Amino acid sequence: MDEKTLCITLGDPCGLGPELVVRYFADPREGKYLLIGPVAALERELERAGSPSFFTKINDPDELDGLPGGVYIFEPPELSRLGFPAGCQTVEGGLAAGVSLEKAVELLRNGTVHGLTTCPLNKAMLQQAGFEFPGHTEFLAERLGVGREGVCMHLCGENEDGSNALRVSLVTTHPPLSEVPRLVTRERIRHCLNLTADFLKRLGKSGTIGVCGLNPHAGESGRIGHEDQDTVEPAVVEARRAGIDCEGPIPADTLFHFAAAGRHHAVLAMYHDQGLAPLKLLHFGKAVNVTLGLPYPRTSPDHGTGYDLCGTGTACVHSFAKAVELARKMMA
Repeated sequence: MDEKTLCITLGDPCGLGPELVVRYFADPREGKYLLIGPVAALERELERAGSPSFFTKINDPDELDGLPGGVYIFEPPELSRLGFPAGCQTVEGGLAAGVSLEKAVELLRNGTVHGLTTCPLNKAMLQQAGFEFPGHTEFLAERLGVGREGVCMHLCGENEDGSNALRVSLVTTHPPLSEVPRLVTRERIRHCLNLTADFLKRLGKSGTIGVCGLNPHAGESGRIGHEDQDTVEPAVVEARRAGIDCEGPIPADTLFHFAAAGRHHAVLAMYHDQGLAPLKLLHFGKAVNVTLGLPYPRTSPDHGTGYDLCGTGTACVHSFAKAVELARKMMA
């Protein structure tokens, strides 16, 4: 059987993606990889770093069949004549990210590649380029036929000493805060708990999933909103009856303290900033974003395009490296 291939999209080539890829592959890596994006962006970073080329250009991803392990790049034809200035927010950068993602989805579907790591994109530029999605998670969920309600955004933290780190799943991803209460349903909570529990098993982890309350103090028995009593608590009870080790709703300001101390092996947060603010406080630049519920492994670094860091040599490659490593582990 041919070696499994990990696809890596360069994201917005005006951002940090090309630099991260160049720095990561400066050391020889085992495995087979297909990069998708503009070759010129990688060549720009190779020249800046004074590094030799590490990839082989292919004109058709079908050429991958039978090729040995190594790093290959496919440049979608519509990107070949565009410019991608480093550190600049451009619609062309959004177009490159969207076109590269579309190609990656096609290759996942036809079995040419077997997993995906995505470099950061600019959501506003993606949308201005004609791709009406809030971000990678929603884009991939719809294009891969799962639907936005079928997936769950999850971030894995890491501590350098190997001690317990936060792992956070989100019931909602990128809606306006005013829409969150409507989107937090029993069905959605149970689905995210199922996906999170399954993912912990794949990592070889076991333990309780702590579930955040939606309201301050988890609603104080209905005195501060009714959602925690009427929606979150019943969903947790139903999940426990189905065999999932979870507890809640727990006030978020308390739950994250105990989760960081190791009492909970993962946290289910109700909305984006509730979950990711504490995670990034502890693990900024070292966490990995995983889309749970897709038919293929998908990971990404936990940060954005970082236009202001382009060319400074100060960007950290750690999160990208961990995203690649996790994707390959999930492909095995």
